Amino acid sequence: MFDFISQIVHDVNSIEVTTASSLYKLVLSLLLGSIVGFERKRKGQSAGVRTFALISMGATLAMILSIYVPQEYLGLKNGDPGRIAAQVLSGIGFLGAGAIIQMKGSVRGLTTAAGIWMVATIGLAVGVGLYVLSFIATLLIMFILVIIENIEHKINVGSASRIIRIKVDEIVEDINEYRNILARYNIPLVNVFVDYNYAEKSTSLNLVVLVKDATNYIAVFKDLSSVHTTRSITLANQISI
Repeated sequence: MFDFISQIVHDVNSIEVTTASSLYKLVLSLLLGSIVGFERKRKGQSAGVRTFALISMGATLAMILSIYVPQEYLGLKNGDPGRIAAQVLSGIGFLGAGAIIQMKGSVRGLTTAAGIWMVATIGLAVGVGLYVLSFIATLLIMFILVIIENIEHKINVGSASRIIRIKVDEIVEDINEYRNILARYNIPLVNVFVDYNYAEKSTSLNLVVLVKDATNYIAVFKDLSSVHTTRSITLANQISI
């Protein structure tokens, strides 16, 4: 029994491509890719468990083939794994680009795209037998995606540029009250664009502000609407001015 286990361990860790080592690498890359994919799917991203598992396994298989072909047909033990591996990293950019969504200047999916690239490199690492490093890299990815994200939310790191559009049924000549309300909610006012309609006696205010993810928009809009006779208030991206 001990000899059998020793033989399996030897085959798995062999620098030559064998059936046992290849199966072990594919299963390991499937598990590591699925871990990252599960976290992304939990956040509602289109790329989930199956996508990340397939990417990781594909990169691992590409590395196995890269080692196997010269080993089998040219008599080289280690082969030239750099050839196919380089193409994997280049080609994975297309999948990363597909994960990025551009919506009126607001870009989403950059973290998922970076995760796709990282999972591909983990698959390559598994393919060359760096099992411990691959596992540690997966743990670090989860640390970034889960722990650091929670820290960002708790301390409200980062602000996004947005526009608060206010339509008022009167001519507004003084916006100091709006400034005071925004200051009360710690929302910096960057710029103001005003559109007067004297025929209808209405004003369109475009307040360019910096907001955080934790901003209570409902409370902010309620206070802003009480300043003048307000027809509507909407939140938009800066590029939509």
